[in-house]
Amino acid sequence: MRLGGDQVSLPTLATERLVLRPFELADAAAVRRLAGAPEVALTTQNIPHPYEEGMAESWISSHLPAWEARDVLTLAVSVEGEGLVGAVSLHINRAHRRGELGYWVGFPYWNRGYATEAAAALMEFGFDELELNRIQARHMTRNPASGQVMQKLGMRPEGVHRELVLVRGSFEDVAMYGLLASEREA
Repeated sequence: MRLGGDQVSLPTLATERLVLRPFELADAAAVRRLAGAPEVALTTQNIPHPYEEGMAESWISSHLPAWEARDVLTLAVSVEGEGLVGAVSLHINRAHRRGELGYWVGFPYWNRGYATEAAAALMEFGFDELELNRIQARHMTRNPASGQVMQKLGMRPEGVHRELVLVRGSFEDVAMYGLLASEREA
């Protein structure tokens, strides 16, 4: 992984196949199309459906202030020749040196390992650069593919919170995974 950028701007990370970079307003149409697709939006807790005009621009505009406050780091996941394929984020709790990982990948790009590769790079950044002690992630149990990503990242299952969230009128069970800094090499 390569780190670019400085303390004021959002970082850019690179993996073997991906570039994790700051979103630009020019990405808004692709965000609306990819994240707003039912296959993606309906597997998440936070992505609206339908994804209306202006929502992507508002979301993208929130990234720099959230990073400057060291609350959330959100990066675009892009592939050379393909462009934007998804997003990855880390919600940061500085008081407890904990981060919560989130990600989505557009439906046309599923089953290519992009979510795992992007999340692994952001976890490395979280542990090494932000000095987090714990990174956790969660998924609705009706989206087992997301749980498979978490397992590939070496995260350990920590239980299921029954009917934890109300999403689009239905209570959803949510599985929690976590990884401690001390467990990374193990």
